[in-house]
Amino acid sequence: MDRHQVFDRNLLLTRRLRALQQHGSAADFLLVRAAEDLEERLSAVERNFDIAVDLASHTDLAAQALRRSGKAAMIVRVERGAPFLDGDFPAIVADEEFLPLKPGSIDLIVSLLSLQLTNDTPGALVQIRRALKPDGLLLGAMAGENTLAELRECLLVAESEIYGGASPRVAPFADVRDVGGLLQRAGFTLPVTDIETYTVRYDSAFALMRDLRAMGMQNVLIGRSRRPLTRSFFMRVAELYAQRFSDPDGRIRATFSFVWMSGWAAHESQQKPLKPGSAKASLADFLKDAEKK
Repeated sequence: MDRHQVFDRNLLLTRRLRALQQHGSAADFLLVRAAEDLEERLSAVERNFDIAVDLASHTDLAAQALRRSGKAAMIVRVERGAPFLDGDFPAIVADEEFLPLKPGSIDLIVSLLSLQLTNDTPGALVQIRRALKPDGLLLGAMAGENTLAELRECLLVAESEIYGGASPRVAPFADVRDVGGLLQRAGFTLPVTDIETYTVRYDSAFALMRDLRAMGMQNVLIGRSRRPLTRSFFMRVAELYAQRFSDPDGRIRATFSFVWMSGWAAHESQQKPLKPGSAKASLADFLKDAEKK
């Protein structure tokens, strides 16, 4: 297997398909929130788009948000698994790491909470940028670095205590500055990133882990330990979680963060930075005038 791979994406697909079959939309609350945020952000974009692609958002929530926004004349969904595509939108079965989209053919691409689990995220973003027409827009969200920070800590402590060492059990997520750098590296212009953080409360760590299984979001890291975990291990995780991250009413907190990103395919109409030395006045002169006033 390629040494640069971080995630077992075949296992990820298998688990998400199983979760869809067994749990349906029971744990879609994060996607619901992301789709609501998407619709709000689209409302601030002062233009309409002929062709929009909903890339790997796993449900039609993003496509429905696009439709409600009235910003896109045609909406096409792209998913790696056909069972995710039940609905009334045109659809393509394809991997977000190998996009079958003609260069310069799409006006808008949106993606919710999937690109953080690509092995070649810079390459995926380059493909997205190439698929966009000049002045086309990418608008999406990735899981941010603080996501499941509490669970990550308790898993590491419990495994170190019981087994004398720890293996990676929660995916490494990018911070907001990293995502901005990735957009620039991929050739997007006017890149913007920001972060939204949400706290979800549960009765126990077991309830949180049930939701993660219902999302198909168990550990798919290539470097994960294959050691079978015991009930005593998970009891210790739950105990640590309750000790460190519970509220006065006994419920525990779980953090989820979304790194929102937007970037445009280059176009001559876009605002460009001034050339060095082209300014009409200096900062020093401005400060002197301000001091006099």
